Amino acid sequence: MNVEAPVVIAARRTPIGTRGRALAGMRVHELAAPVLRAVLEDAETATGVPVGIADVLLGNCMGPGGNPARLAALAAGLDPAIPGGTVDRQCGSGLAAILDAAAAIRAGDGRARLAGGAESASTAPIRSIDGVAYDRAPFAPAGYADPDMVRAAEDLAVLDGIERARLDAHAARSHARARAGYDAGRFADELVPLAGLDRDDAVGAAERVLPRLPALFPGGALTAGTSTRIGDGAAAVVVAPAGTGPGLAVRAGTIVGGDPALPGLGAAPAILRALEAAGTDVRRVAAFELVEAFAPQSIAVLHRIGVAAEDPRVCADGGALALGHPWGASGAVAVVRLFSRLVRGGAPAGTLGVAAASVGGGLGVAAVFEVVR
Repeated sequence: MNVEAPVVIAARRTPIGTRGRALAGMRVHELAAPVLRAVLEDAETATGVPVGIADVLLGNCMGPGGNPARLAALAAGLDPAIPGGTVDRQCGSGLAAILDAAAAIRAGDGRARLAGGAESASTAPIRSIDGVAYDRAPFAPAGYADPDMVRAAEDLAVLDGIERARLDAHAARSHARARAGYDAGRFADELVPLAGLDRDDAVGAAERVLPRLPALFPGGALTAGTSTRIGDGAAAVVVAPAGTGPGLAVRAGTIVGGDPALPGLGAAPAILRALEAAGTDVRRVAAFELVEAFAPQSIAVLHRIGVAAEDPRVCADGGALALGHPWGASGAVAVVRLFSRLVRGGAPAGTLGVAAASVGGGLGVAAVFEVVR
């Protein structure tokens, strides 16, 4: 493996607030700024020296424009000489921003970067063409299938023959794992409380009523309980050159394209390609963090990489079904969770973790990380 891999030396996030609730009054840069400050302080505490930051890269999908990463950098009190760039790969944006930061360091610029994602679904602007509002931009042009992610998740359940009971069980497991993680204190060191919120507010919300929820489509299997709650939140890491300190080395990362008709599958080929690039396979991975926006999507992706949906390595403290899904931040949340599970959790050097997301339009984003001490 490449011993010169950049390393994530600190990782933080906000709690995820359900759209319209606790964090609804905060704009994108207001969510991100406290996290940027906190993660930079963590990095400087860990290394014992000031960490020079070359850039701030943040994923964002539905914000107001105006380069939210630059706004967040200034709001965080960073030197105005530090620029900022905003990445849009939809639900994979936060992870893609981290990979972009690592790529810049690999290319020879030996300065650290702040990278992650932020999304305020509550303050996302209404978009219109000729005065006519629309719900979302297209994921694919005319001539291609362009399902929204809810419809695409139901299509995956049909394609793979995944029954309602299995979807409910998957969502219930995610909530149960998240509750257990909170009870054990495994989230405490990664969270930056905001607006009085000190935990992800969707945890446990649907767990007891899952069997009673109606299907979202006539005769279908998907329900609101087996779909994530759209959320507000931010997550960020410090990516630094090799040798800067202990953390998660970025061993390999990939972004792939696939069939726009089945966008929920994108994470599967991305994971397999990233593992191949890292010279390893799923058997050696100790921890997977998938952006599990929908239960059928997670089950379908795991099946295609040869991992059981019940595997304790997968979202061990719950995933987006329990925690919530702040679109542009979720890929970065996955990396923060890996950092807590492996680095804060005391995993030995050489332990591998994978973060991945399936993306609207048929993309997949994945990265392989290795614990360095």
